[in-house]
Amino acid sequence: MTYYVYILANRKRGTLYTGVTNDLSRRIAEHREGRGATFPAQHGCTKLVWFARFESVDAAITHEKRVKKWRRAWKEEEIEKTNPDWRDLFHDMGGWTG
Repeated sequence: MTYYVYILANRKRGTLYTGVTNDLSRRIAEHREGRGATFPAQHGCTKLVWFARFESVDAAITHEKRVKKWRRAWKEEEIEKTNPDWRDLFHDMGGWTG
């Protein structure tokens, strides 16, 4: 099974939310519907701006905890390495389910 650590934003350089899941498409859809975690719903964090894949749940959870401790500048730098325009990557997935 594949696991994902992801970062959501409400806009470019806006509020960020970090999470972990084993089904990225489903989880992002849930966030967009306001289900699940309350923080992203309260702050409008619905744009998928970064994610990383892992083969083990332990590795994914460890990385999620690490990312949550990163300074904001480090998170922004990581996002901009692969997504400099802060595009909503959910649209790029085109129905892909992981």
